Amino acid sequence: MTALRPFHQHRFGDLPDEPRVPHPYFEATAREVEVASSDFGRVRIHLKEHGSGPPLLLVHGLMTSSYSFRYVLEPLGSRFRCIAVDLPGAGRSDKPDVAYGPEAMARLLAELIETLGIGPCRVLGNSMGGYVSMWLALRRPDLVSRLVSVHCPGVPLRRLQLLKAALSAPGAGRVLDWVVARDPERWAHKNVHYWDESLKSLEEAREYGAPLRTPEGRRAFARHLGDTLDVNDMARFVAELERAELPVPLQLLFVKKDPMVPPRVGRQLHALIPGAEMVWLEEASHFCHVDAPDRVVRAVMPFLLQGS
Repeated sequence: MTALRPFHQHRFGDLPDEPRVPHPYFEATAREVEVASSDFGRVRIHLKEHGSGPPLLLVHGLMTSSYSFRYVLEPLGSRFRCIAVDLPGAGRSDKPDVAYGPEAMARLLAELIETLGIGPCRVLGNSMGGYVSMWLALRRPDLVSRLVSVHCPGVPLRRLQLLKAALSAPGAGRVLDWVVARDPERWAHKNVHYWDESLKSLEEAREYGAPLRTPEGRRAFARHLGDTLDVNDMARFVAELERAELPVPLQLLFVKKDPMVPPRVGRQLHALIPGAEMVWLEEASHFCHVDAPDRVVRAVMPFLLQGS
């Protein structure tokens, strides 16, 4: 048997049509919810629901959608009513042409929770979704009972400052749109990284590439990059955490090696929020709920069950 080469991408042309590990995502109940948002207007939000019990809102990261939670829906659904959301601009949700700043996204999550009537609820967010969920906890702690933030950004790193400068350059938006539009599925394959890349499939590339096939979807993706992950907002986020600790119980889950968000971000966030429970995983990626779902569920379940 060939030894696993962590983060070694396979050729796009060699991807299987379906993933080698089956999942219940397409059997989960799909819902369309209209939210009257103060920032996004009347926006249609796509959800996937699975399981029963107290509500658990699952919030995905950049380049992905609710599909990213496909391998944890079943185990988490044994104890919780999992509600996996497609954020505005992603997946099957609407993609309005407005600013996508992190506080606007957090307000949208608050408005969604209130529309669904599930607050206060548990929240688990990955990457950008974890960052936005932490803003939600800062602004509306009455709606969040417990929060798990999985390998989220939130610290204004040099690479994000360079990204902001690049996106601000004249013509940068047109160049990004052209690059992504050439082949959205290949773009998705190239820019989502797993410890075990054999988990990828054309099914995944289609799910993540579909929104990028439209001008609206590509514009929203650029908004996520430029607005939601803006370093100036991250500096404000850090300043707020330096003044006062996050007002809800928090678990930070990070992996020890990752090419997307450096693990030192986890250490920095834990230093800012020393009361948070800190969990580290070996041999997993930024999307550890995909390539290490059993270990993620074992880590988060005791924390999420507290207060049940």
